[in-house]
Amino acid sequence: MEVIATIVAAVLAAPLVVLTAAFAIEVIAGLRAMSPQAGANAAAGPVVIVMPANDEAAVITRTLTLLAAELPDGFEVLVVADNCTDDTAVLAERAGAQVLRRDDPSHRGKGFALAHARDHLAARADSCAVAIVLDADCTIDRASLVALAAAAQATPAQASYLMRPERTAAPMVQVSNFAFAIKNLVRQRGLQRLAGRVNLTGTGMAFPWPVFRAAPLATDDIVEDLALGLDLARQGTPARFAAGATVWSAASSAEGTLKQRTRWEGGFLATSRRHALPAIAAGLRTGALRDIWAGLSLAVPPLTLLLLLDVAGLAALALLALAGAAAWPALLLGVVLAIALAALVVAWARVGRPFLSGAAAIRLPLYILWKIPLYLRLARKRPTDWLRAGR
Repeated sequence: MEVIATIVAAVLAAPLVVLTAAFAIEVIAGLRAMSPQAGANAAAGPVVIVMPANDEAAVITRTLTLLAAELPDGFEVLVVADNCTDDTAVLAERAGAQVLRRDDPSHRGKGFALAHARDHLAARADSCAVAIVLDADCTIDRASLVALAAAAQATPAQASYLMRPERTAAPMVQVSNFAFAIKNLVRQRGLQRLAGRVNLTGTGMAFPWPVFRAAPLATDDIVEDLALGLDLARQGTPARFAAGATVWSAASSAEGTLKQRTRWEGGFLATSRRHALPAIAAGLRTGALRDIWAGLSLAVPPLTLLLLLDVAGLAALALLALAGAAAWPALLLGVVLAIALAALVVAWARVGRPFLSGAAAIRLPLYILWKIPLYLRLARKRPTDWLRAGR
């Protein structure tokens, strides 16, 4: 009986230990800042900022006004008013942007809007040298635009996509914003160092024109950015981290944050299930350690879900130990979890303080409980439509 219980405990602990260790290693590898790419030159041709916009009348004027003040020479803005039922297109034109109107209710989503912009640019005599994708509710400064365009001369590039710090926001929002910074800044830096590539995050993406022209854009995948990055990596043009470039979005309300997390995490988990193990297997077949790590990184669940699974796993392992199993599986998982938590504390001290106050940080257990209903819903049905967060 003790042998069987130990085998069950080892089988239960193994995936949790591997995923938690991968998370901890990636966070540790991403703690140190990265310098902008040396020797990068300005784009040899027009840089077009493509801005997909679906019913963004509430924010489009402010976004374009702020962006106009930051545009370097040789940069232009192209707004795709995609299936809009409001005045997004009119307001964007008044703000000085070029505007494409697209009405095709049977094909909705950012991917189709980007494909429409790509087809428009391909028909121009000058097309563009680099295409930068920026969401209609995001802001970026001049230095970031220059760094992003310079990083995308030969391969796709991804800026850090962060939520603007709001220390007066609800604790659950602060914790979510910190988790966002871990995912899109710290782990992206770690992934670049360990795998030589990063994941695309939907905004602050830049593509050399030949890559953008051939990319499989026209899709309704709700995490089309992540899927696109995986496709490009398989084609030999993986995205790289654009150090020195940051895109900001305003934090939402607690309710809006939960809605966005439902879309992001539901789509991520579905994409992870489809692609993580095949990516690891492909890396093992070729002996490419970086590809193995990229697949392993993709398999790591969102931070809250990972912590929830680890706590549940430790509880189950404790029960198995009471039934006669050896203690080492529980001890191993506990040690790895402790290392991961220590790495998170260091990451908070280095980059997370603006996003998460100490008072809000101690409510992390409540944040985990707050998200349990989200995971229960995702277990029943993955979201397939865009869920707009409240602003």
